[in-house]
Amino acid sequence: MAERKSASSTQWLSGFHAVEAALQHDPERVLSVIFEQGRQDKRVQQLRVLAESRGVSIEEAPEKVFADRVRADRELARHQGVLARYQPKPAGNEHDLFALLDRLDEPAFLLILDGVTDPHNLGACLRSAEAAGVQAVISPKDRAVGLTPTARKAASGAAERLPFIQVTNLARTLADLKSRQIWVVGAAGGGMVSLYESDFAAEPVALVMGSEGEGLRRLTQESCDQLIYIPMRAPVESLNVSVAAAVCLFEFRRVRDRTAIQTGALSQ
Repeated sequence: MAERKSASSTQWLSGFHAVEAALQHDPERVLSVIFEQGRQDKRVQQLRVLAESRGVSIEEAPEKVFADRVRADRELARHQGVLARYQPKPAGNEHDLFALLDRLDEPAFLLILDGVTDPHNLGACLRSAEAAGVQAVISPKDRAVGLTPTARKAASGAAERLPFIQVTNLARTLADLKSRQIWVVGAAGGGMVSLYESDFAAEPVALVMGSEGEGLRRLTQESCDQLIYIPMRAPVESLNVSVAAAVCLFEFRRVRDRTAIQTGALSQ
């Protein structure tokens, strides 16, 4: 077992999904798992066994300790009787992104979030991105949410498995991606091309989704090779960013898989 990391910059994870994902995929960074006293149900027992198998310290605490922790951090409110002290690895940076791209043996498929601030939305986007086969999720460092405990919980394990990259200058990163022959496609209400008619779904592509309220920033839109929209029936005019991301990602995945089958790169 790798040496435990120090607890100098720990997060609290709460709930079975978040704690189990950390134990499964990043156990050396789990400092301890705390169970509410008196909980002996099957899920608790299974999580105990998993923590023990990973060499992670197990503690028990009364309900008051959990209540006090929730008062200090409302993100932990739905703890389900289990908490974990966790030291997450830092998000990746531009260097990590381009190193990842250099290692790819298939066309790039990236999700870029232009200023998403709700951790639930970030977590849901990560989960959909992993399910759709995205290789990395990219977000600006400033004016955007990072991998908070709530985001990790909403991601249901994707935050521990899928590379999450935070960049200093999103416009510069988009330009760098384009220099690598990766098409940049933005989803915007004012897009001129339907999602279902995009020319780039099967190409090396970075799909860009905007923030919850403002959508894509002007500079981001100007950096895109194409702006697409999701056809919707009235009176609905827009979707939550995580829902819109899932719709676009899985349409791109459908086209990519169909193209791969037609070219013989993917068997049916």
